[in-house]
Amino acid sequence: MADPEINSEIIQILLARLERISVDSYWAHRASGIRGALIRITEKMETGQPFKKTELNQHIKSGFAILEFSAKEKRPNRKIGFR
Repeated sequence: MADPEINSEIIQILLARLERISVDSYWAHRASGIRGALIRITEKMETGQPFKKTELNQHIKSGFAILEFSAKEKRPNRKIGFR
């Protein structure tokens, strides 16, 4: 994930999806934390401030994991993944 433009597109999509997790979900609180971290990094990217790329990558991975766990929680008997 070296291209900043790709990173910001992924982050925006991830932020939108994390925001849609139901507040009743176990994962909502964790999603909120990841969203906050991604928003702070996005602000740093936009203003040209330094940020840790490894931290960004970890937050992105965590965000996608939370989305997956949340989807499994919503539909426990369905397999989640790519076709």
